Formats: sequence, C-alpha cells, structure tokens
Amino acid sequence: QVQLVESGGGMVQAGGSLRLSCAASGRTFSRYGMAWFRQAPGKEREFVAGVSRSGGTTNYRDSVKGRFTSSRDNSKNTVYLQMSSLQPEDTGVYHCAASTRAWEPRLVLSTDGDYDYWGQGTQVTVSS
Repeated sequence: QVQLVESGGGMVQAGGSLRLSCAASGRTFSRYGMAWFRQAPGKEREFVAGVSRSGGTTNYRDSVKGRFTSSRDNSKNTVYLQMSSLQPEDTGVYHCAASTRAWEPRLVLSTDGDYDYWGQGTQVTVSS
C-alpha cells in the first residue's frame, strides 16, 4: 500500500512554468513505476508523463514533449513534473499514480488501468 500526495499546482499565465511534486509513503517507492495523469473538465483522464522505477526511462504524451520533464528521487520517495511553456490546454487536475506492474525497472506504463494507487490531485490552471 502506498499513499500519494501531490503539491505544486496553481494558476499561471500562458508561457509560465510550474513544478509538481508527489510524495509517496512507505519504504518500497523504488518498486513502483510512476506517472502523471490529468483530467480537464468534461474530458477523460489522460496520460501526461511517466518515469520508470529506476528513473532512467521517461515517456510523454506528444503534446507535452519538449515542455514537460518527469523525474524521481527514490531517496526522497518523490516524483516530479517540471512543466514549462504552459498553455491553456494544459489546464486540469493533475494526479500522480503508482504501478506495481512495471515488472522491468526501465518500463514506463501509460494506461491508467495499469496504475494501482492514485493521489487526490492538484489543480493546474493556465490562463491565456
């Protein structure tokens, strides 16, 4: 069992930056593949970025490539999402998620059904 708590959301203007953090409880954080998902009002939840158990592999949805960077610090039980050049379409509630199904340390899963634990989310609002 792991509990996830996100922080760092807020309101920014287009072109701005935010850094999200997700702190995990427990002593086995390095066993979990981690990802960020977001959900905008009236839309389905979508994969944003993921980082492998080892931290050495990342994956991003096409619309955020080159603007977002996901990383993790296993010594701090924390995963990060650095977001730059934010656009109004990035607005939504951002959730971090942990997966027990990343059987290979370099594997990044991008389907929400592969994730077992979810945080409550943090709101990101980007104004034009």
